[in-house]
Amino acid sequence: MLQTALIAIAAYLLGSVSFAIVVSRAMALPDPRAYGSGNPGATNVLRSGSKLAAVLTLAGDAGKGWLAVWLAVLYTGVPAATGVDAPIAGLAAFLGHAYPLWHRFQGGKGVATAAGALLGIDAWLGLGTLATWIAMVAIFRMSSFAALASALFAPFFTFWLFGLRPVLFVVLVLAALLFWRHRANIVRNYIAYRVRAVEARHPAFGQRPCQHQIRTCALKHEFVETANIGIGRHIGDEGQSIGA
Repeated sequence: MLQTALIAIAAYLLGSVSFAIVVSRAMALPDPRAYGSGNPGATNVLRSGSKLAAVLTLAGDAGKGWLAVWLAVLYTGVPAATGVDAPIAGLAAFLGHAYPLWHRFQGGKGVATAAGALLGIDAWLGLGTLATWIAMVAIFRMSSFAALASALFAPFFTFWLFGLRPVLFVVLVLAALLFWRHRANIVRNYIAYRVRAVEARHPAFGQRPCQHQIRTCALKHEFVETANIGIGRHIGDEGQSIGA
């Protein structure tokens, strides 16, 4: 138990190193928390205009997830797929990335770090999850949706490969945390879907000023009540309701 706790703490501290911030500072780029989505991750770093910085961030974030698992396996001598300590190390590295001690607990969504941890646990598990992400991006052209789909499939891949072993429960927790970290994206995409549905039924709605306000609030992550009230008010004018 003590060994597991020490491994988890070390992995968390490793995961707390935000490569988006480190790389941006090293390359004299703006702080990724100050522009775009405000998320310190590779996708947001790409918005700075530097592809190299984004690639380095992606490699660093994925690498620390893989490294945490690999070091745990090296220390304990127990394979990640059959042990407990190595999968927990991967989960702790993810938590470090999402809630980094070094950066006031304001971290990224953890997709790359989770992918690295899964690759560290088992190559087939990691590659299967990565293939799911690539397929979803190719079909839907939405990175966040692809990440959630991959998180959904990862536990099934784990069960198929290893059955009811501790690694399955760790991956389930990891998947749940990925959904939690993407909760704003989920609500924003849902509202965007509802707005498009309303526009399809009521073309005049798309011309009203409130729609712009809804989209602006959504981008600022302060949109839930404003969007629902705004949509309900204007649909009410047409004799409909948002739930119709």
